[in-house]
Amino acid sequence: MQMNRIGRIQYVEVDFPRSSSSTQGFTTRHEGVSRPPYNSLNLGMNTQDQQATVEGNRSLLARAFGVTQGALVTPRQVHGCDILVINEPNEDFSHFLSVEGDAVITNQPNVMIGVCVADCAPILLLDPVKNVIAVVHAGWKGTAAKLVSKTVAGMESEFGSNPATLQAAIGPCIQKCCYEVDEPVRKAFQQGGIAWDACAESTNPDKWQLDLSAANRELLMTAGLMADEIQLSGQCVCCHSEQFFSYRRDKEESGRQMGFIMLKG
Repeated sequence: MQMNRIGRIQYVEVDFPRSSSSTQGFTTRHEGVSRPPYNSLNLGMNTQDQQATVEGNRSLLARAFGVTQGALVTPRQVHGCDILVINEPNEDFSHFLSVEGDAVITNQPNVMIGVCVADCAPILLLDPVKNVIAVVHAGWKGTAAKLVSKTVAGMESEFGSNPATLQAAIGPCIQKCCYEVDEPVRKAFQQGGIAWDACAESTNPDKWQLDLSAANRELLMTAGLMADEIQLSGQCVCCHSEQFFSYRRDKEESGRQMGFIMLKG
């Protein structure tokens, strides 16, 4: 992964080396039109930023990659396990904005699917054989519920994807250094069958530093992906206020960046 720019959009570009069929990456907070404290490329609809300003930012992102804003699909994220599947053409995809879900799968070209995050892990998936893509919003709740595993299974059942051929990228998110969690989080992971000691480190009594990226990487490998096909950004959004939004750092004054992926037409 490396920082790149297209038009006025600065983003972390992801290269999936076995395919040139998709465009994908993770936005930063730069080169949008939002005013402080949401400056400047705030893409989150559920913030206290001006609605028209967020719409303007989303339009800037879509146009930079050659599509209309109506082809930018982000579901209404609720930290759940519902997956939106788009398997046929639509004249306007904007109606999906009201659909609750925390992951999207599609085989449709020129549809930019994305998830908005401010600490949670954005995860991109590509099947270069079947030409299928997916995007996942993985906070601690989604990770404990194995949402990324369910998304891989959805790609397999809906489109015939083979997990062993998939490529994945886990983008900038809050890292272990800044993510202290408590007993309810540990309990949720253990109930979900996730090896807690492999992704969390005890620091204080009843407190742990959680590594979301590591937990989701393990889930992807358990789902059948090859270890060398999973890229990790390793960038901590909480540490790098100059590049990324972070809800844990900025609370209600935090904007949202986006993980996005699109099949080329």
